[in-house]
Amino acid sequence: MSTTNAVTALPAADAAAALAHFRASLQFETDCSDVASALASGTPGFVLLDVRSPALYAQGHVPGAVNLPHGKIVESKLVDYPADTLFVTYCAGPHCNGATRGALRLAQLGRPVKLMIGGVTGWLDEGFDLATSADAAEGRNAERAVAPS
Repeated sequence: MSTTNAVTALPAADAAAALAHFRASLQFETDCSDVASALASGTPGFVLLDVRSPALYAQGHVPGAVNLPHGKIVESKLVDYPADTLFVTYCAGPHCNGATRGALRLAQLGRPVKLMIGGVTGWLDEGFDLATSADAAEGRNAERAVAPS
């Protein structure tokens, strides 16, 4: 079948090159479903960083994510994490480069890092719920209400 169009005009890479490319891409990124599964396991093996502003984080974030805006990623903010801690960054979605900026800053600090492709948009598209800062506050208030005095 020989049809020339925008897809076929350049031939596909050979299998060895494709294998190297796609294997390498998974060293740099992960997806929302894999992050959700890892978080659900209780031992994800990474720290999920929401690199958006605190206001956007408060409006809705991936449950379990830590808020650290990409512009504030500096060594002093990471001192509580061992040097080999894997960080996974995300932002609003594919239209936002905040996750890439955060990953760049982490890599410049010598930290292992991956991007969660899709960000909040991808998370919602996969059917997962977001947490809000109000949810966290309600959880703390509920814990206080049932905690023994």
